Amino acid sequence: MQAPNNMRQFIDALDKRGELRRISEAVDPYLEVTALADPVMKAAGPALVFEKVKGARCPLAINLFGSRARMALALGVEDLEQIAARLRGLLEMELPSGGLVAKLMAALPKLKELKSFAPKQVKGAPCQEVVLTGDNASLDLLPILTCWPQDAGPFITLPQVITAHPDTGRHNVGMYRLQRFDAQTTGMHWHRHKGGAEHFRRAGELGQKLPVAVALGGPPAAIYAACAPLPENLPEYMFCGFLMQRNLEVVKATTSGLMVPAQAEVILEGYVDPAEPLRVEGPFGDHTGYYSLADEYPVFHITAITHRKKFVYPTTIVGIPPMEDYYLGMATERIFLPLIQTVLPEVIDYHMPAEGVFHNLVFVAIDKQHPGQAYKVMNALWGQGQMMFAKVIVVVDGDVDVQNPQRAWWEALNHIDPQRDVLFTRGPADALDHAAQLPFLHTKMGIDGTKKLKGEGFEREWPDRIEMTPEVQEAALERLRAWGLPTPEK
Repeated sequence: MQAPNNMRQFIDALDKRGELRRISEAVDPYLEVTALADPVMKAAGPALVFEKVKGARCPLAINLFGSRARMALALGVEDLEQIAARLRGLLEMELPSGGLVAKLMAALPKLKELKSFAPKQVKGAPCQEVVLTGDNASLDLLPILTCWPQDAGPFITLPQVITAHPDTGRHNVGMYRLQRFDAQTTGMHWHRHKGGAEHFRRAGELGQKLPVAVALGGPPAAIYAACAPLPENLPEYMFCGFLMQRNLEVVKATTSGLMVPAQAEVILEGYVDPAEPLRVEGPFGDHTGYYSLADEYPVFHITAITHRKKFVYPTTIVGIPPMEDYYLGMATERIFLPLIQTVLPEVIDYHMPAEGVFHNLVFVAIDKQHPGQAYKVMNALWGQGQMMFAKVIVVVDGDVDVQNPQRAWWEALNHIDPQRDVLFTRGPADALDHAAQLPFLHTKMGIDGTKKLKGEGFEREWPDRIEMTPEVQEAALERLRAWGLPTPEK
């Protein structure tokens, strides 16, 4: 299986699998598309292509990533665990014998393999079949959604925002929502912890405007890479190539030196000016299920728009979970497990359930070998990239299926003495955490739901979990099935 090279290939593949519905009736981008798409997302329904959107010049595609199967198809695999296995192979540096030099020599071919996925510059890209400048470079051609009743306006919700570090030229690609202010300006909602915000700060120190390009569509892997929590030394374009197992084709933007995905549907080109006053952006109905509050952000000025002759506008909505973004988060959870295990080899698995909206709750199963190990894992995870935003971490034993939150909670709650096993600390908060004491700082809670050891001061006998004799249970299940009675799914 090969990862789709662009939106059209992805949509056609979904169509052939019966995972897509085309809607020919006209729909309104103001609230109606959300009202139509939200129930479909919550019912684990198909991707939708609205062929006629009022006031727009192109179709709109939504819920493209709205299942585990579609997420795997987007990245060219049968199951997301295949990508985790490939990444684990790249990270593995151990040899049966030998010192550090031998281990590094063994790792070089694998590091070279990763570097071989650097983007490939091309000319004559599909995303530049039509070039619009001046007043013609207008957002009016796009069916930008106003998603929820209290939203401050229409928002572009599935962008790949591309910037380059003013000193090094190194590109960053992030997914930052864009509120449409008028036909040629939007808000630029990058948080202070993000790469784009770092480039913006440096441009301000140098007294320069920061060129920005926004890609809509292109390879689904590029869209995913824009929201993936990558390590600082792993560029998004290279990671996209790794996911696709071929180089991402990029082309030079028409008005700047930025490299943009050649297979994108639309490219918005322009700049943000650090010398310009910030502008109020929001509120916006966010993935927490609540409106994120209005705040001040930079203004993105559009100087050119390029697009395919026939293009589609990919978008998404967020709100009360589960939504389409849950499956993007699931991909991150499965793909990045090997990275966590590189730092914390005792981690067996972890899970971020939909109710926790990525940063509110994380279950972690560990192979516990010594006293205090659960606390070691909690503190280490809070020091790892975007895991620093995790509000609650629950650590359980390695034989607990953390992919089943009900089971994980049952085990943890059975094993805790609240005064002894709950840890409170402080750390960075996600900007969307409306309950935080300060906008970017909150309290975190760790729960040690593991069985307690004598070295942790527990002297009582720990009871065994209730389990039926396997042979007796299997024989009983066979009889139940023969009688037509319900049995648990394996």
